Formats: sequence, C-alpha cells, structure tokens
Amino acid sequence: MNLRRILFPIGIILLLISCKEPPIRPVIRLIPLPAQATDQPGIFAITASTKIEVSPENEPLQHIAGILSRHLEKNFGITNSIVSLGSGGRHSISLKIDSNLKLGKEDYHLTVLPEGVLIEAAAPNGLYYGIQTLIQLMPSTPKKLTEVILPGVEINDTPRFAWRGLQLDVSRHFMPKEFIFKFLDEMSMHKFNTFQWHLADDQGWRIEIKKYPLLTESGSVRKKTMLGHVNNSAGTDTLSYGGFYTQNDVRDIVAYASERFITVVPAIEMPGHALAALAAYPELGCTAAPYEVATQWGIFNEIFCPGKEGTYTFLDDVLTKMAGLFPGKYFNIGGADCPKERWENCTQCQVRMRNDSLNSTLDLNNYFIKRISKTLSSLGKERVAWDEILKDTTQTNAIVISWHNEDGSIAAAKRKIHTVVSPAKLCNLDQYQSNPKNEPLSVGGMLTLEQIYKFEPVPTTLSNKEARYIIGIQGNIWTQYMKTPVFVEYMTFPRAAALAEVAWSPKSARNYPWFKKRLLEQVKRYDAEKISYCKAELKILSH
Repeated sequence: MNLRRILFPIGIILLLISCKEPPIRPVIRLIPLPAQATDQPGIFAITASTKIEVSPENEPLQHIAGILSRHLEKNFGITNSIVSLGSGGRHSISLKIDSNLKLGKEDYHLTVLPEGVLIEAAAPNGLYYGIQTLIQLMPSTPKKLTEVILPGVEINDTPRFAWRGLQLDVSRHFMPKEFIFKFLDEMSMHKFNTFQWHLADDQGWRIEIKKYPLLTESGSVRKKTMLGHVNNSAGTDTLSYGGFYTQNDVRDIVAYASERFITVVPAIEMPGHALAALAAYPELGCTAAPYEVATQWGIFNEIFCPGKEGTYTFLDDVLTKMAGLFPGKYFNIGGADCPKERWENCTQCQVRMRNDSLNSTLDLNNYFIKRISKTLSSLGKERVAWDEILKDTTQTNAIVISWHNEDGSIAAAKRKIHTVVSPAKLCNLDQYQSNPKNEPLSVGGMLTLEQIYKFEPVPTTLSNKEARYIIGIQGNIWTQYMKTPVFVEYMTFPRAAALAEVAWSPKSARNYPWFKKRLLEQVKRYDAEKISYCKAELKILSH
C-alpha cells in the first residue's frame, strides 16, 4: 500500500512530462536575406549552461563573443560563459576563425543543429555578421526565459556589394555623440559597413581642428535657422544653433565603429558648400566681404578661392589632421554644387588660370580637385567624391558616388572608376515616406519602402566586366528638417532595412511580399532597441 502511494504520484509526474508539448519551431525571418539558407531538422535550446566557445582566443573574437553574451543576458536574462574552443562540452555555441576557408572576409557559414551551433568565417568580419544573423534567429521581443529556442538551419552567406553605406549629415543639424554610437549599432544590425560622416557644410563646421580654433568657435554656430521650405514665407527662428565633435569624440566614435567592422568615411565639402569655413577664416574666399554661417538651406556663391595658396595650406593642414583621426583609407572631399561666379571675377583666380594655362573655371575646378587629391594620396587616403568630378575626363583614381541618376554610374563604370550608386531619387532618405499631409515637414519628394526595395543598382546597359566597377550603394540622410535623433531614426527606418537587403542579398532572392512579412518581425526588434521608425507602411502590411 505504501509502495502504491509512492509510485502513483511519480507516475502522474512522468505522464505530465511525457505530455508536455515540444517547443514550437521559430519561423526564420531575417533581414537582410542571406545568400543561401536551408532548413535543418530540429531545434537548439540556449540555456544558462550553454557555453560560447571561441577560437582562436584573441581580443577581437572575445569582443564578438561578448556581443552575443550581452544580448542573451540583456534580452532574456540568460548568462553564458565564454570559453576556449573545445572546452564547452556538448550543446555549445562555437565561433571559429579558419583562414584556410575559401571565404571572403565578410562571408560566414552558420549551422544550427540539435547538437549545437557553429559559426565559421575566414576573418572576424564574417564572424561578426554571423553573430548578427544568430541574434535575428532568436525571439525578437525581450522577455525572461530559461531557454532560447533556435530553429535548425544552415546558412552560407556572402554580401552582394562591398560598400554598404549610410551617410549622416551633421552639419545642418548636429547629432550628439551618444546618438552616433546608437546609429552605428543600428547600422550593424542591418549589416551596413560604411558610415559616411558629413562633418562640414555651409550651415556648420562640426569637427575640432586645433590649429584653426575659429572653425569651431564661430564656424560651428549659426545665428538662426530657417523655418519651412526654401522660398516660402515661414522665415527663420531666432535661436543660435551649434555643436561640434572634439578630437577625442571622433576617436571614440571611430573606435566604436571599428569594433562593429564599420569604416568611417569623413566628408568635408569643397570647393563649394564652404560658408562655415569662410565665416571662420574669410581670407580663404574670393571676396573681401565678411561671411557668416548659412542660416538657410541651398547652394551659395561663396566658396573656397582656388587662386590663393593660403587655401591649399589651410586644406592641407585640415586633411593632415583628419587623416590621423580617421584610420580608414577613404576620404570624401565632395565636389558637388560648386557655382563658379566668384572665380570669374576674382583677380587671383584669373592669375592662377593664366599661369597654369587653364582655359575655363571648370579647368580651375579640376586643378583644385587634383591638388587636394594629391594631398590625400600623400596621406595614404583614397579620394571619394560626388559624380561632378566626372566632368574632368582625366579623372580615374577615385571612388565616385553617383547621386544624380543612372548616367553617372554608367559613365564611371565605363571609365573603369569604382562607383557607389546613390541616386537622390532612390537613396536620399530625407524625402516623404507617405502622403505629406500625414508626415512631418521634409525636404519634399516621395520615396516609399517599396521603391527602395525594388531599386536595382547595376544598370542593365553595363557589360558584366563593366558592372564589376559598381562596388556598392549608399543611403543619404540629409538633416535640413531633422532636428533630433528621434526624427533621424524615423526618416531612416524601416527604409534602411530595404536598402540593406538591396546591398547584401542576391538580386534573385529579393521578394517584396516576403520582405514585408519579415519586416513585421524586424520592427519588433526596433521596439526592443527603442529605435524610432515610420509606421505608415506597416499599416498597409498589417491588412
């Protein structure tokens, strides 16, 4: 009788255990879509006893493993130990670098099986992107769990383009250092790898150059800011506006980006868009009149004077200092929107043209660009510029960002110039996302999520050989009407998710209806990370 009393509850417990429903297999909804993904049977459960194995044991890989460990702890309350490869026992997450693998530096191989998880790559970059994918296989909404269920899957992934960029303009509206950190995290979760940082324009100079203190003392501050659109009756506010990054700020941001395998490309516009610099050092302009930092948006006649040697001394000094702050190999010197009216009436510009046998102000512009390019080359930097530089038919050693239309991409590729495709109509994220009546004030135009997703960067008129010169795409966030970080995010997401898939995923894999379904999962991650985003398209998706 006593034995029955003991065995009966044990039997009930065993029956309940045997009747427990197995964990539901999660649906795989990744953005950007991997190059190749194949379902595998079963699931893998991450628990507190799951070890994260790393090989080889070095600081970069420890950092990558730490990103995974912190995500599990922050979002699910699960703490995992990081150990050397082979010491974690069964059911571990193994992160392995093998330089003998025939993979590009951003490629990775990820396998999830009931026995464990393996991410392999030939370089840390690939391992980092494998971690980003693994995180997306986890639940998108944070909650305390005893186990995190991953679906069985095998992924072999490689990006379509080498340059997957977002540009953030901080001249029109300054963005605090802490937001730049957050923005870099947002980029990395979408597998962007290039952050073009637009640091100086007519409306403000945003980087400290100690040899030229007036750049930040006066060049970073404008007296007021226009309200509404250009040429309307809204006028301006009455508030002084400024802000800049110290050199230590820049070092911190560059280091933070590097840990996320993001290259920071500084951008200083020249010879046009120079009012902020001229307000600080008026001797760099063609006229004797005083200058002031622009209080309106637009294009201005006041630009750097290429006839004065002092202009080149100043810019050489600035570029030399910035080259030490930005270890990446790229530097964007702009070259866009350069009216030449002042040059035509400038005595020193005319003297320069006669002495150097320059027949036109276009030739003078080309002369200026070549001198600046020579400085960059001496500093070990590769020049990036907007597609206006294609007007100089002798230009070859540059990366062109083609922003006007497809013609620039075609012309550059046919001249064997590496090209980043970034047409304003399809890549400028300052345009309205839906009906302007329902949206905050923006620059104008309309650029929907679907338009970006269906954007094809490689012109069909290029041969396969010519198409190899198309190295990537870039979204541009111009901040004339974006006063806050929250608004920058709102204008960037979810459109940047569509751009990320165009940049990373195979053209043949893109499917807009399927993207929309995956996006519903992605925005849950935005919510979890407190990322502002536009919900206009999501109302359509939820129907």
